[in-house]
Amino acid sequence: MLLNKDQKLLFIGDSITDCERVKPEGEGLFGALGKGYVSFIDGLLQSVYPELGIRVVNKGISGNTVRDLKKRWQEDVLNQNPDWLAIMIGTNDVWRQYDMPFIKDQHVYLDEYEDTLRKLIKETKSFVNGIVLMTPFYLESNEHDAMRRTMDQYGAVVRRIAEEMDCIFIDTQAAFNVVLEQLYPATLAWDRVHPSVAGHMVLARAFLKKIGFDWNKM
Repeated sequence: MLLNKDQKLLFIGDSITDCERVKPEGEGLFGALGKGYVSFIDGLLQSVYPELGIRVVNKGISGNTVRDLKKRWQEDVLNQNPDWLAIMIGTNDVWRQYDMPFIKDQHVYLDEYEDTLRKLIKETKSFVNGIVLMTPFYLESNEHDAMRRTMDQYGAVVRRIAEEMDCIFIDTQAAFNVVLEQLYPATLAWDRVHPSVAGHMVLARAFLKKIGFDWNKM
């Protein structure tokens, strides 16, 4: 597995990462990591790799866009000195274009999204062992749906940056698409954005698979 003993793994993103985590630090006891994929990942790392003592921190904030991440990057990422950083951002960058179409100052269009994300990663790359980039997703099976089509464009940007900057890439939309072949989207997310427990498990499994988690280790 890519994670080593006593390393710190920090997740940053929007409400999908936040998932009611404790503020401001997002680590510790009593559900401090929230109710989503970050807590599932932490639970599996603790139970299967207790000897590694991986420290997991959740810095997701509901409603955030990549613009918001930029404003808090120094405090919530660089000052935390993580060994590994996982980023999943873009849902609100796209969503605000569709649910708040007339409030354009809340929209983060593709060029700004790409430029900002690339700069943040470039600024951080030399300070961490590795960065995991996770695409935003929309739980809509119809690829021609307007919001799904836009979300896929933002996901393609994440892929491109991951390849350019030598980051680990996770295509969360592809992971969900496999499940969506059998389940109606609302089964995994009532609003097609905020996942159910099963949806968060899809994210956790996709992440752990990419970092070399051994599902047979006991």
